[in-house]
Amino acid sequence: MRYLLDEHIDPVLRRELLRADPALEVWIIGDPGAPPRGTLDPDILMWCEVNNFCLVTNNRKSMPRHLADHLGLGHHIPGILVVNLTMTMGQLIAELVLIAGASNDDEYRDLILYLPLS
Repeated sequence: MRYLLDEHIDPVLRRELLRADPALEVWIIGDPGAPPRGTLDPDILMWCEVNNFCLVTNNRKSMPRHLADHLGLGHHIPGILVVNLTMTMGQLIAELVLIAGASNDDEYRDLILYLPLS
């Protein structure tokens, strides 16, 4: 599982995810090779599709519409995980590590899921 954290997710999450599971691949918008900060959501979804990253975001307002538009154009995405803002950092880390370890590569294809799943 490869995660792309949107620019509004605390970057501490990446450090703590990698501490919990060094095998994870976790990028943040703005990293070299990732979409730059300020990239529009439709372009982020396209980047995730091309690069096979699951998007981790707290954008629960417009992301469902962007995903519907993306799919309507015949595109796909490995998945979108929407963070629950009431989760602690520890709960979020545990959830994302569990998802990465227990999921098939295409299990969340074209889906938007709201955390926590467990």
